[in-house]
Amino acid sequence: MNVFKKLIFAAAFSASIIGVSQVEAQEQLSLRDKAYQFYLAGEYAKAANIYGRIQEKKELTTKEVAAVADAFYQINEYNSAEQWLQRLTQLDPKDAEASWKYARILKINGKYDDARTSFLEFKKHFPESKDITLELAGCDSALLWMKDPSAHVIKNENEVNTSFAEFGILALSNGVLYTAEPSVQSAAISGMTGNAYLKIFSAGRDDDGISLKYPVLMGDIFNDAKYHVGPVASNEDQDVLFVTRTYAGKDAEKVKRDGMRFKKHNLELMIYKKSGETWVGEPFQYNNVEKYSVGHAGLSTDGKVLYFASDMPGGNGGVDIWYSQQNSDGTWATPQNAGREVNSAGDEMFPSLFGDTLYFSSDGYAGMGGLDIYKAIGSKSNFKARQSLKYPVNSSADDFAFVVSADDQDQQYGYLSSNRSGGAGDDDIYSFVYTKPKITITLQGKVYDKATSELLDGSTATMFDAKGKLLSTFHVNGSNFERELEKKTAYKVVVTKEGYMSDSTFIAAIHPTKDTTVFATFNLQPVNKKGITFVLDNIYYDFDKSDIRKDAAVVLDQLVNVMNENPTLKIELSSHTDSRGSDSYNLKLSDRRAKSAVDYIISRGVAKERLVSKGYGETRLVNNCANGVKCSEAEHQANRRTEVEVLEY
Repeated sequence: MNVFKKLIFAAAFSASIIGVSQVEAQEQLSLRDKAYQFYLAGEYAKAANIYGRIQEKKELTTKEVAAVADAFYQINEYNSAEQWLQRLTQLDPKDAEASWKYARILKINGKYDDARTSFLEFKKHFPESKDITLELAGCDSALLWMKDPSAHVIKNENEVNTSFAEFGILALSNGVLYTAEPSVQSAAISGMTGNAYLKIFSAGRDDDGISLKYPVLMGDIFNDAKYHVGPVASNEDQDVLFVTRTYAGKDAEKVKRDGMRFKKHNLELMIYKKSGETWVGEPFQYNNVEKYSVGHAGLSTDGKVLYFASDMPGGNGGVDIWYSQQNSDGTWATPQNAGREVNSAGDEMFPSLFGDTLYFSSDGYAGMGGLDIYKAIGSKSNFKARQSLKYPVNSSADDFAFVVSADDQDQQYGYLSSNRSGGAGDDDIYSFVYTKPKITITLQGKVYDKATSELLDGSTATMFDAKGKLLSTFHVNGSNFERELEKKTAYKVVVTKEGYMSDSTFIAAIHPTKDTTVFATFNLQPVNKKGITFVLDNIYYDFDKSDIRKDAAVVLDQLVNVMNENPTLKIELSSHTDSRGSDSYNLKLSDRRAKSAVDYIISRGVAKERLVSKGYGETRLVNNCANGVKCSEAEHQANRRTEVEVLEY
């Protein structure tokens, strides 16, 4: 990214140079002096060009080689920068900054093994200088990520990309806006890049909804600015544009470099509102062009929080991401820093929002080379889970201006910008399609004979949705079964087998973030032999009552199914109490409850001659909790039960 990264922090000396033009008017400068003054003024392309002409005739001094190397480094002409930095480190092995930049440029050019060696050499010769930990981690991570790329498919949008710079997509309902260097001969030229100043272009989208075509230089008022314009952000209604541009007025920041004074033209953020057929612009109220830059706007989904990049005081590093909350009257509140989960000691820029995800670029973490793209979850200053988008979204070069234009259950679509090798020229626009990994929810069921605890073969499983709609029925081969479940869907699973009482389970809706397995065990009570006795679990009655509650009816319905599936089955249904209360009261209460349960089963269509009801009160306790014996509530509960005895099968 040869233009915008440098413009936003400390090197946007676009045009007005205090000193160079004045000195030239008084005396004829030598070619060497002119080249050096252009270098100091940040007009790196001009400086490199003149130094090239000088070198054709004379050797450059070490200072001049350093200036050329840094000029190419600043405008991200990385291959040339590598050559000149290598030459500089040979001329002056004690230059720590040159050695550092040489190792960095090797990494940016994707020469990770060489870069790692150079960083280690740097640390050996300059142990008290910069920390190399992040850089080494970045080299190692890059090699790993390239071996195991993400599912992003990256495509160069060659219908809009040229040999000049194109970057920073804003996706609109009817196309896109982006930032680019015009190729027209009449355009004003930036001394920093040697190309035309950036302007706003529009393009259409092809039938696939993402491929770009038909680029057009826009003729709107915001393109009338003297210097660089772009990138652009918009509100949801697309009637408000947030445009970054290089300030061109007189109140620029004054800086001094090597005895020369210059005007540093910082970035400002302009807000344009649609008014009829034109746009009316006003400066963002927190611009301060005499002290710092503000730009790279990104708007939250609800349009209430404006994010931007700035080197204003109070940040964590060079350039940070900041935000401003919109007030009720439409103005913007005092900017706040987005926090340390986002901002590092390096530079963060190009924020974009999609839902609760912030995408941004940074050179302050263990990345692959230049700027890398990251994402974090949250809002304002409360972000978490920062992570790199890895390869191939990121490369060894500068990767930035990542935007999501569409997202569905299966795929995510959008754009990013990069000056990676293999493009059309300088910064290029790339589209991406990310196919989301299929997240599966698997139900693993096991079926047991409840009486013997042994695995039970040959059952049938039936699946219902939360409303009781039948979804599927299948035979269980052996005693285990496996079924894939849908996300966000609740299920009821019933397992049956002839001669057994069914068992069921309810599976709540799952919202998985990774593959998930649900384990379910089904214990089927046998009813296929005279004399078998078992307890009906979860049969409850209200205090001193025998009415069948809804939760008890669910269990009794399972018994109804068993009776229907086994037409020769006859049972006794008995009710039992604990020892508390009088013996006669408990006997009468249990008898009423047993009769009530049998009446319910008969009401569901089972012949009454197949059923016997019996209340035993406290005469058949399953433990020693008789009258006068102190027992726990759990021990008393064991005696309060409803039992089934098989009379005939």
